Amino acid sequence: MLDLTVLLDDTDDVAKRLATKGTDESVVFAARDAVLARRAARKELDDLRAEMNRRSKEVGRLMSTDPEAGKKVRAELAELKVRLTERESATREAEAHERELMLGLPNLPSPHAPVGTDEDANVILGYRGGEAVPNPGARPHWEIATELNIFDPERAAKLSGSGFSLLRGDGARLLRALTQFGLDLHRDEYEELFVPHFVREDTMIGTGHLPKFKDDAYNTTLDNLWAIPTGEVPLTALHRDEVLDSADLPLKYMTCTACFRREAGSAGKDTRGMQRLHEFQKVELVHLCLPEQLDEQFEVLLANAEKSLRALELPYRVVDLCTGDLTFSSARIHDLEVYSPGVDKWLEVSSVGSFTDFQARRSNIRYRPEAGRTAPVCTLNGSAVATPRLWAALIEHGQRPDGTVVLPEVLHPYLGKATLEANRRR
Repeated sequence: MLDLTVLLDDTDDVAKRLATKGTDESVVFAARDAVLARRAARKELDDLRAEMNRRSKEVGRLMSTDPEAGKKVRAELAELKVRLTERESATREAEAHERELMLGLPNLPSPHAPVGTDEDANVILGYRGGEAVPNPGARPHWEIATELNIFDPERAAKLSGSGFSLLRGDGARLLRALTQFGLDLHRDEYEELFVPHFVREDTMIGTGHLPKFKDDAYNTTLDNLWAIPTGEVPLTALHRDEVLDSADLPLKYMTCTACFRREAGSAGKDTRGMQRLHEFQKVELVHLCLPEQLDEQFEVLLANAEKSLRALELPYRVVDLCTGDLTFSSARIHDLEVYSPGVDKWLEVSSVGSFTDFQARRSNIRYRPEAGRTAPVCTLNGSAVATPRLWAALIEHGQRPDGTVVLPEVLHPYLGKATLEANRRR
């Protein structure tokens, strides 16, 4: 949620900056007006309550000294109670309207983010991890893995429909190896948590996934719990409604979870094989820090996300997302994209994002400085290992003419072998 002071004092600037993320300026001014209306309604309510208190005390005094005057004030009190009830209702409506509009405003983009309307304006910061050489003879991972019988899309569709995967034998072990590798790689720097996969609505609101992305999320109708789209959600909300000691920051957490996404509107967009799924495993990293630590922690998080790709010996590039391609809650994002020779495309495997104090304001996560009032922390997150596309990239980069797949050395201890071979079981 945006800082109300910034919204009220610099409305024109907020509207201009949010326009680069595709937000109509009328929405910004409507939110500002809703804040002012709520404040006015609250002042009227507080003034009316003060008047009620004053008159109530006056009645007690007058009834003993001037009963007729006391009766008159008592009648006025009855009218004030009616007005108070009406004003309380109006204030609740003003508060609800303000909340609705404020929750609909995205985070301000960082002044360092490239300005642009879509991915065409993204800036490639560099190519790393080796040369990405197009290979016309490279086969896509779904062909290789299906022939090895380690990927079974037909049975996945039979069980759950399109957009789900079923891995067998070495395919399943490779996925498990990736998640264990990701957790082991960062165990000395991050506290590992095992978190719930279903969370309350307020938890999803706190990270900005609701109400904006309601259609992309899975919801349990009986108890209104939401399946998490990423481990970012429970990790960020871990300290919701808490005040942290500034000396404890930054805090660094990691978790491995299943991630659930309906992917509304993604039909036909890189959906074959393991490229885009409704359910997948991911190792997520989250930082909570002081505002003055934000830039440094962004670089630390980016380096840690890259560490996985370097160890897996995959060619990748770093992309600075333009304002129009940023997510709702983010101020700055660097995407890590791995080259996929089987489809001759760069596929995003991690988004390292800075969310400034936006999520903390929505989740009421604050810190207590050595002097002064409490203030919201800043949050960051990024994927250490997002299994579907990394799994696919390893299959495509490791493919050999005989149909086997050679894995990078760092994974050998996790699988007990260097090469994936055909799964003979049915």
